[in-house]
Amino acid sequence: MGKPEKWLNTWGNTPTGVAICNQVSWMWMIAMYASCCINHLVELNPLPRLPLPKSFDKVYKLLQQQVILRGQSQSTFNNYIRQIALISLHFNCLPDQISDDQLTEYLTALAVEKKSPSRSSFKHMIYGLRYYFRLTGDNHRAINLPSLKNDTRLPVILNYSELRELFAAPTLLKHRIILTLIYSAGLRGREVINLKISDVDFERKTIHIRQSKYKKDRIVPLSQVMARGLKKYLAAEQPHIYLFNGKKPDQQYSEKGLGWVMREALKKASIQKQVSLHSLRHSYATHLLEQGVNIVTVQKLLGHAQITTTIIYLHVAQLSVMSAHSPLDTLYKQAL
Repeated sequence: MGKPEKWLNTWGNTPTGVAICNQVSWMWMIAMYASCCINHLVELNPLPRLPLPKSFDKVYKLLQQQVILRGQSQSTFNNYIRQIALISLHFNCLPDQISDDQLTEYLTALAVEKKSPSRSSFKHMIYGLRYYFRLTGDNHRAINLPSLKNDTRLPVILNYSELRELFAAPTLLKHRIILTLIYSAGLRGREVINLKISDVDFERKTIHIRQSKYKKDRIVPLSQVMARGLKKYLAAEQPHIYLFNGKKPDQQYSEKGLGWVMREALKKASIQKQVSLHSLRHSYATHLLEQGVNIVTVQKLLGHAQITTTIIYLHVAQLSVMSAHSPLDTLYKQAL
């Protein structure tokens, strides 16, 4: 078949490829590319040619409806439908028509190949199939899918010197403000690009995060240092509606753009750690714990649904250890 990139470019320029792209959006191209990569790298059976199963459009609509009704995010839908499309393209049938042996072979190949299109492909495939089987009433197959072990890797934390160097690295004021704001409020990438100018209250020193993960709002403190930087940025850039505009005045900044800003800043800095944009959020949480903020407050500031998600920062925070003692000694300062 040749390299996936060559196959994707060739197929995408055919009339069939163009028609499919126009009809079912960019996700099919991603799914086909991912499927091609898997076949190329782990040497599974040859990828079946188009078309997708005719009943796939029903699955697409059903899954989309359920995600909307359950209040789940668009990214959740994209991840699920992409994986269902990928496996449907490979076997040229819907997942419920794939035998258990075929499914096991496919998942095994995906799990052992570290060079697959994404290291999280296996996880998203399991989640997508489980969601699909439950929607179709096949709870038995949903339960029998492999269980996923929790990732035990600890987050990489930037120290104060590294953060100062990182924030000073970008040439543009806008890029410096973006990176500093993410750390100052512990924001997720999507939360940053969704921020509107009206969400920042300079008088009350708060930032309103709207409809983030789990469709929840939350209020986080606005740093005094950050407030001065934002005022300077607003006066210079004069953004419209969104705090950080994209190429057009009424368009928000892109997540890809955020990643680019972080990568370019790291190139200029001397930081040797393997970090990403999300490492700023990790550093925010860890530094709050080290400065004495209790973990329940940190959970609320981060917008975590479960305290167990926040507890991981206790493993990396440098906390002072008090010597063990009895509370009775505090109650009665002098001996009875």
